[in-house]
Formats: sequence, C-alpha cells, structure tokens
Amino acid sequence: MKYRVLGKTDFKVSEVSLGTWQVGGRWGEPFNEQNAESIINKAIDAGVNFIDTADVYSDGDSEAAVAKVVKNHTEHVYIATKCGRQIQPHTPEGYTPERLTAYVEESLRNMKRDTIDLIQLHCPPTEIYRRPEIFEAFERLKEQGKILHLGVSVEMVEEALMAMQYPNVTTVQIIYNMFRLKPGEEFFAKAKENNVGIIVRVPLASGLLTGKMSQQTSFGPEDHRNFNRNGEAFDKGETFSGVNFDLGLEAVEELKKLFPGQEPLASWAIRWVLMAEEVSTVIPGASRPEQIISNIQAAELPALSAEQMQGVQEVYDKYIRPSVHASW
Repeated sequence: MKYRVLGKTDFKVSEVSLGTWQVGGRWGEPFNEQNAESIINKAIDAGVNFIDTADVYSDGDSEAAVAKVVKNHTEHVYIATKCGRQIQPHTPEGYTPERLTAYVEESLRNMKRDTIDLIQLHCPPTEIYRRPEIFEAFERLKEQGKILHLGVSVEMVEEALMAMQYPNVTTVQIIYNMFRLKPGEEFFAKAKENNVGIIVRVPLASGLLTGKMSQQTSFGPEDHRNFNRNGEAFDKGETFSGVNFDLGLEAVEELKKLFPGQEPLASWAIRWVLMAEEVSTVIPGASRPEQIISNIQAAELPALSAEQMQGVQEVYDKYIRPSVHASW
C-alpha cells in the first residue's frame, strides 16, 4: 500500500481506502454486521488506514461497525464520518449549528469515541456554503476536542470551490471518475493551492465502470440504481454519476478497447483516478471481502499511457460531456 498526505490534516492515508455506504451488504439489503466486520478487517489487514462512513449509513450501524473493528486493531486507522443528511426535508432551513452539533455528538456515541478524526458536511444544499455560522460551529467542536478536522462532501465543483473560502475546511470529498472529469479540469489545481485534501468517491460510477453491466442487468427494488436514476430520492449525479444508463454502456464498450488484457475495467478505472497527483485517496465501496483485494491491487497496475489517458478523454468528450459536464 502507498500513502498520500490528506491536505491540511497532515494525515498520511492509504491511496486506496474504504467507503462504507454498502459495507453491510448490497445496496438496499438489511445491515449484516458480520459481513461489515469481515470487510473492514480485510481492508485494515491489507494496509487501508482511512475509512469513510456516515451517520445515515444503515442508521448509525455503519459508524458503530467501523469503530468496533478499528478499536480491535493495533494499526492506526483514521475514521471519517459525515453529518447533515438526517435533516428531512433536506433544505437549508434545517441546517443550524445546534442541530449539527447534536449530530456530531450522536456519531461520537455511535462510535463510542471522544473525538472524530474528520467530520464532513454530507452534501448540504448549495446555500449552506454562504452561511459562515455553519462552519464556525465546527470550530467550537474542535476547541472542545470533539473533532480534529472538518471537511465537506459535495455534489458540484461549484460547491467545492465555495467551501474552500473557509480556512477550517481541510478536505473535499467529490465524485471523480472516467465519467466525471470536471473536478480534474476546474477544481484539483485550486485544491492543491489551498492544501485541501481530495477524497474521491464513486470511482466506478455506481458499477458502470466495472464493465460487467449490460441491458439485462437488474437491480433490487431498494437499490438506488433502480429508483434514483432521475434523482427521485437524492441528487441524480450520485447514481451512475448522472450518466444515462444506456449511453454509459456504449461508452464502457469504447473504454474496454483502451485496456485489453486480463485486468478488469474496474481496476483500470481506480488506477485512472490515482493518476491525478492531487487526489489524496479514493474510497471505493465493497459488499464482499474479496472486493477489497481487487480494489487495492488496482493501485499496483502500471501508470496509464498518454494514449490511454487521451482515449479516456475522447470517450468522455464524445459520450458523456454533453449531458453531464455542465450539471456537476
């Protein structure tokens, strides 16, 4: 495992880490604590030292499972969690310093910890980035020793840029993959200038970039890839990175031609993310322990050639850019 510095936090984190949205099983399935612990243990044993969770992942069960496993390891593992998505309806009016403070304290109870390494605002409405009192609330939590650092998870590049006006924002979590190139074009250089760590989520575009999906692929009724394709439940860009499924399948077939050989497209998609030196860590999820190993091994692939990098750009420009680029 190789490690990179996570911006102003100065944490040295595994370049391939773990996102825990579906760590207790497949999307929409009941939380399976045994499965979650197996996945987290496998990740730490393989050198992962940064795990991302959230209070709304399985109603706090994910936070509890992560903290429980980490406590039983001698290795130092950083835990990042998120807050704000409990607010329903999810509108700017629901965001108050008092409510966010209560969520942080609830996460501490879930994890049986005194301090959170990194707390992140969980994709708040754009208006929240214009409210300094929200960000000041986390300074008070830091002074109280309840958090070490503040970050944000964003939907749009615009929000990432707005967040950096606050000096206490140390990290930005953002979607970046072969179907979402805009962050690399408009945000990464500015993040580097501000020493803001970049956490990349959804590197496989909700599975599209595994190269294993087809027109016959079906999803369970509680799987967001079934019910959120047009943003019915939350931001459309979270599901397949906002890409039309049929169009995405066409683009994937073009991408496969760039990476002939035994390695699956998923591995090359993760390796592609790591080609950006500004990226601190990428956090693919896993619903089975064996997926951890394949995710980590992706980092060991050789660097993409200039021709492959250009090929990814051309596929994006032809198939994806017209419908996605302006939105996120």
